[in-house]
Amino acid sequence: MRTPRAVATLEDPPIPVRAKLVAAWTSAMFLYAYVDIIAFFKPGVVEDILVGKVFEFDVTQTLLTTFLVLMTIPILMVLLSMTLPARANRITNLVVASVQIPYAAFNVVGDSSWAYFYGLGVALEVIIFALILRWAWTWPSTAPSATSSDRETVRAQQQA
Repeated sequence: MRTPRAVATLEDPPIPVRAKLVAAWTSAMFLYAYVDIIAFFKPGVVEDILVGKVFEFDVTQTLLTTFLVLMTIPILMVLLSMTLPARANRITNLVVASVQIPYAAFNVVGDSSWAYFYGLGVALEVIIFALILRWAWTWPSTAPSATSSDRETVRAQQQA
């Protein structure tokens, strides 16, 4: 009869909030891009683009610049989530993720025959933004540490 082998437990260290936020913004960025790319397979989309139409809009420098600015938001949030100081990072993530939710929901408006496709995309985006809001809102705090002058005062009081 064989003796049971001990099963090794995998190490599962906590993930820093910054890393979670960067991963979430990266996921949102890819989701935006891939929903747009996959939408090219809808009948008529490429033909409309070739004649200068996107949805109901004429393809203009203003439209393309607007698209670039909108895509730049999650791109910059990847960088900012890793580099901003904790307090500014938390506030920026709370504000930007809150604004992104209605923007994501706007994508559901339109062609109801593609409701499953756009609905799934929006649902996934909203889940990602909800995670960003949760992680930013619950960012761990540390109690203020005593300064060296505070420690000296305490020592002096203890010695007296």
